[in-house]
Amino acid sequence: MRLFVSIDLPDDLAESVEGVQDRFRDADGLSFTDPKQAHVTLSFLGEVDEDRLPEIEDALRAAVEDDIDFGPFEAEIEGVGVFPNTEYIRVLWIGVGDGAEEMTLLNDAVESRLYDLGFSPDENDFVPHVTIARMQHAGGKELVQRNVRELEPTVGKMEVEEVRLTKSELGADGPSYSTVAAFPL
Repeated sequence: MRLFVSIDLPDDLAESVEGVQDRFRDADGLSFTDPKQAHVTLSFLGEVDEDRLPEIEDALRAAVEDDIDFGPFEAEIEGVGVFPNTEYIRVLWIGVGDGAEEMTLLNDAVESRLYDLGFSPDENDFVPHVTIARMQHAGGKELVQRNVRELEPTVGKMEVEEVRLTKSELGADGPSYSTVAAFPL
């Protein structure tokens, strides 16, 4: 099964996420994510044998319960950006303002525990973000570049109360996500 660790946005922010996506709809080459499945990925595990679920769940529980010294926190979902850079755009995202520090600490704890199980940490520095589109080709690159420079959207605030182990199933209409386990802060 294909797994990742996430902080899911609440359903009431989906409309605001879609509103930001709408500002980029005329950009040729973008493939948009489902705003109802919006999340911040803390760690991507990839294909994992189901037999490993108990040890992964134990590691995530320890990361949340033992390795961080804070409970639920507020996060503000705001701003837009791209990866890896504005000249070569692969991912369009909405960022995190308040709460980014806590998400980074969660990422560190989760990745450390998963590394102990043999999972490779992400090679890039962690930037808390919500992916809203992927660029398939550069047809609409100029519109994306202009909007990233000019837009400063605020999607909204959310209370981060848990970290989830999430299963991703790829289908013809894109991925669908389901929660395998949740770990309260």
